[in-house]
Amino acid sequence: MPTLPQPSPAAEAVAPPKAPGTDTGAVPGFDVDPGSGPGIDLGPDSGVRPAPRPRLYVLDGLRLIASLGVVAFHWTGVDIHRNIWDGTPRELMPTIHRFGAYGWMGVQLFFLISGFVICMSGWGKSPRAYFNSRVVRLFPAYWIGILLTTAVVNYWPTARTDRKPMSVSEVLTNFTMLERPLGATEADGVYWTLWIELRFYILFAIMVAIGLTYRRVLAFCLVWSTLSVIAANVDNKLLGYMVQPEDAPYFIAGIVLYLIYRFGANPMLLGIVVFEWLIAQNRLHVTVGGYEYEVHHSLSWPVMAVLSGAAFLVMLAVAMGAFNRVQWKWLTVAGALTYPVYLLHQEIGWAMIRLARHQGIGHKTSLVLCLLFILALAWVVHRYGERPLSRLLQRLMDARSLSIPKADPPVKARVPAAGIEGAPAD
Repeated sequence: MPTLPQPSPAAEAVAPPKAPGTDTGAVPGFDVDPGSGPGIDLGPDSGVRPAPRPRLYVLDGLRLIASLGVVAFHWTGVDIHRNIWDGTPRELMPTIHRFGAYGWMGVQLFFLISGFVICMSGWGKSPRAYFNSRVVRLFPAYWIGILLTTAVVNYWPTARTDRKPMSVSEVLTNFTMLERPLGATEADGVYWTLWIELRFYILFAIMVAIGLTYRRVLAFCLVWSTLSVIAANVDNKLLGYMVQPEDAPYFIAGIVLYLIYRFGANPMLLGIVVFEWLIAQNRLHVTVGGYEYEVHHSLSWPVMAVLSGAAFLVMLAVAMGAFNRVQWKWLTVAGALTYPVYLLHQEIGWAMIRLARHQGIGHKTSLVLCLLFILALAWVVHRYGERPLSRLLQRLMDARSLSIPKADPPVKARVPAAGIEGAPAD
């Protein structure tokens, strides 16, 4: 077995990043927390005060690009819901459809970013801090999205007609973010990626509990990659469920790219990134089937491979510091809107498209108006819903009463009731 290359002891202990970035808490790829990035968490025993550092603004921009790609796929690529456009995008706007049909690959970029940022935000954190950051980041906007989407699906007159209303039980189940494994209908079909992200967070939580170091994270990636290849070729549903062979290459590559960002590039790290892309392009043959069903035609493997390779190369450039000079403050706002846009765009967006079409508005104008509406709605949700709810949830999660004691708490004294065995007789 090859010897794992080691950074210097000083780098392993403190390991300041090679370039400015964000040490913040990813859905899909939605992992950069709102607000400015805090300093590097060196751990409780480091004795070193973390130094503040600015955001990696380019990640906000990449997340917005990925999100808009997914929006384009659902609005102009999906060809199976004729009642949305009173026709199909392929018939009404064939040129736009040819590009939109590949917008789903924004999800793969999300997963790359997620691997990078989750490793970044988990470094030096306690398991509790890691858990709290995930809950506070994911759930507030998600809960609001469930309520808004359910209201549209159940009551809005231009909601798509081939979608059944949500029951109260299904809505309540959605609030757990476990609706997919529990077999309940998702309020919005895009929520399937959240379950993939959630399983990645759980898997990486094991490493956070053990403690993140260069060697441990690298070994974790090598083991996970090996198991994901095995899982794709054996009949073991539990193994496949945990290691996610179709999506693992993106998460693993993202993690390794963060190691490059934090410790610098070396042949082994660069080789792993290339190796994960080679696996990823192979797995595209498996994942593409569902998307071809939705676009109603075959998709070009060379186009998918190029788009996938471009995502890897852009993230490698981020890790190597090529975008360090990008400090555009407006990207912070764009990044903050990405998660709400993703959560709200499908069912609500389709309802708005139907409304626009029923008003006789042309399809291209409808696209622009609906995109502006979703962006505005996402900003309102973020500003007046997600942010205050996140602050409240953060206070609740940080409360001492929610901490797990290191030893069993004292047994609560109870006064025996008369007539119960063991109680003193009157």
